[in-house]
Amino acid sequence: MTMITRRTFATGAASLLLGSTLANAQGAGFFDYRQIQPSEWADGFDAQSKMSQPVSSTVPVLSHQTVPAMEQAIYAYQDLVYRGGWNPVPADVALKLGVRHPNVRALRQRLIASGDLRQTTGDPDAFDSYVQAAVRRFQERHGIPVDGVAGAGTIRAMNVPAETRLAQLQANLERIRTMGVPTERFVMVNVPGARIEAVENGRVASRHTAIVGKVDRQTPLLSSRIHEINFNPFWTVPASIIRKDLIPKMQKEPDYLTKNRIRIYTQSGQELQPEQVNWNSDEATRYMFRQDPGDQNSLGFMKINFHNPHQVYLHDTPARNLFGSDYRFESSGCVRVHNVRELVAWILRDNGYNLASVDQAVRSGERVDVKVANAPQILTVYFTAWTTGDGVVHFRDDIYNLDAPNAVALNQQRDLIGSPETLLAQ
Repeated sequence: MTMITRRTFATGAASLLLGSTLANAQGAGFFDYRQIQPSEWADGFDAQSKMSQPVSSTVPVLSHQTVPAMEQAIYAYQDLVYRGGWNPVPADVALKLGVRHPNVRALRQRLIASGDLRQTTGDPDAFDSYVQAAVRRFQERHGIPVDGVAGAGTIRAMNVPAETRLAQLQANLERIRTMGVPTERFVMVNVPGARIEAVENGRVASRHTAIVGKVDRQTPLLSSRIHEINFNPFWTVPASIIRKDLIPKMQKEPDYLTKNRIRIYTQSGQELQPEQVNWNSDEATRYMFRQDPGDQNSLGFMKINFHNPHQVYLHDTPARNLFGSDYRFESSGCVRVHNVRELVAWILRDNGYNLASVDQAVRSGERVDVKVANAPQILTVYFTAWTTGDGVVHFRDDIYNLDAPNAVALNQQRDLIGSPETLLAQ
C-alpha cells in the first residue's frame, strides 16, 4: 500500500482546489496607452474561453460542507506557500482584452499560481480571452466588480502574499467551526463580504449585495431574530448621526432638512422649524428628527427589524447606485440590502406575502407594520475567507481588522452564531 503523506495530500489538494479557485479590492481602472500596443485579433482574443464558468453555488457558507472544504483549502495554500507563493504583478499600467504588454506575462503567472488560469499557450505577453476570463474569475472570488480588466484594485488584491491568504483561511476556519450550522431558516449578513444569504433547508434561497458599516461606525456582530417588517417607514435619525452628520450638514445647507422632508420634534412632541434651532451648538441633539416616508427616505420603502441593543436593522435605500460600487462600507452601522423586496417576500412567506403583495404594500404609500410569522434567525458574521466545497476559495479584506489573534470575531461564544454579545431576545 502506498503511504500518503500530508505533503502529498496538500499537493493534490492544491492542484484540485487551486485548479478551480478564486478575494477583495478594486479601484478605478487606469490606462496608459502609450505603454500598450494593440494586439492582433488573429491571436484569438475573441474566442470563447473555457474558463468562464460562473463562480456560484447554492451551498451556504454556514453548511456542513464548509469546514472540510476549508481544511482542504488550507492544505492547498500551505503547499503553495511552501513552494514560494506567487510573484507580484507590476501595477504601473492596467491591462485589458486585446492588448499586448510585458506585464501580461507576470499577470498570467499570477493567475496560474492561484488556479484561475489553466490555458498557457499563445503569446505570453498577450491579454487574450483566456486571461480575461481568469481575471473575471479572480475578481468574483475577491468581491471585486467583475469587468475583466486588471486595474489598480484587482492588481492590489493579486499582490496580497500567499502567506496572508493562508492566515485568513486559518483564522476563518476557527471562526466557522466555532459557529456551527443553524438548524432552521436564517439570514446571514457577512460584513466584510458585504453580502447576505437567505438560507433554508441547507440551501441558499437568495443572495443580496449589502452596504455595511464604515470602519468608524461598524456593523455589530450579533445573533437575533427578525420579528417585524415596516413598509413605507418613517426614519428616526440616530443621535450619533445628528451629531456627526446632520449638524455639519445644516451649517452648510440650511434647507437640507426641508429638501429631505425631515421634521424636528421636541421631547413633548411639538414640531419645530429648522430656523428655530441653533445649528452652531449641540442644541439639535436634544430633539428628535424624523424623515417622512417616500422615495427620499433614507430607509427606502422597507425596514427589517430584529432585537438588538445597537439600534441597527436591515433596510432598503434610495442610494441604489452604492450597490454597484467597489467599496461597500458606507453605512452608519445598519445594513442596506440590494433587491430587498425579494428578501422581504421570503421573510414574510408564512404571512401570505409574495413579490406582488410586497409591491402592493409599497405602492399604497401607507405605513404598514407586519409581525413576522415563523420568524427567521439573523446572524451578522465576519468571514474574510471561505469555501464550501465547490473548488472556489473566496477572500475579502479584513476591513475591521478582526482577523488578528485574539480579535473579537475569533472569540465568539459557541452558542452565539456571529456574536460576542449576550444572546438577544428570540
